[in-house]
Amino acid sequence: MASLSFVSSSHLTLRTPSISLRSTGSSPRTSVSFSVKAQSVALSQDDLKKLAAEKAVEAIKPGMVLGLGTGSTAAFAVDQIGKLLSSGELYDIVGIPTSKRTEEQARSLGIPLVALDTHPRIDLAIDGADEVDPNLDLVKGRGGALLREKMVEAVAEKFIVVADDTKLVTGLGGSGLAMPVEVVQFCWNFNLIRLQDLFKEFGCDAKLRVDGDGKPYVTDNSNYIIDLYFKNPLKDGFAAAKEIGKFQGVVEHGLFLGMATSVIIAGKNGVQVMTK
Repeated sequence: MASLSFVSSSHLTLRTPSISLRSTGSSPRTSVSFSVKAQSVALSQDDLKKLAAEKAVEAIKPGMVLGLGTGSTAAFAVDQIGKLLSSGELYDIVGIPTSKRTEEQARSLGIPLVALDTHPRIDLAIDGADEVDPNLDLVKGRGGALLREKMVEAVAEKFIVVADDTKLVTGLGGSGLAMPVEVVQFCWNFNLIRLQDLFKEFGCDAKLRVDGDGKPYVTDNSNYIIDLYFKNPLKDGFAAAKEIGKFQGVVEHGLFLGMATSVIIAGKNGVQVMTK
């Protein structure tokens, strides 16, 4: 289990840790704190997310194929990549976006883009998360990009997750917020009922995601999303993922298990890096 060691956000001194952000196999998970001078100005949540995202970008080297995540925190990382490319500090990289939103952002910043079809090996992916448990397992996809995110991040040699401390949970589903499941549009309610029944012991409430107009939310892949809300955390994420995958019509789920090689957490008291 990774421990969390924070530093004060009122006076933060940059101490870049010597620990690598790569997987070290079966070695114990560790936590390293780092920070930056804030003078007398209080750091907002977005400030801390930006610091954490920029820390993740430090792992990028010329020649890499990158997985570009989706969401408010991942957007800071994409912005930083664009700035480094523009200044010439970073070069000879290509990115694979995990959503149409990220694709548009990356193109506007001049980041060269490719696809998994031509670049099936990814050196590093950087993305956010909706929940992070003590084993660095994740819930992702509240932004609706879970299928493309998982396709890209599953083949990344290193996967760095950036999140704020409100995303930390003791068990997946423990936040009480949505755990998404992407399903085909055909007979979506059939799968909604099956998913709710599957997790009834956890007090699951399954709902079809809708957009601002009250219409079914449609993913970049023309599918629907069923959001699962749990009153109690899942006891076994791997078992849950296996059972969800058995349902015909389920395209993908938001359980990202055993995928993150490191997590950078930003909070009001500072930031720290958790690795495994």
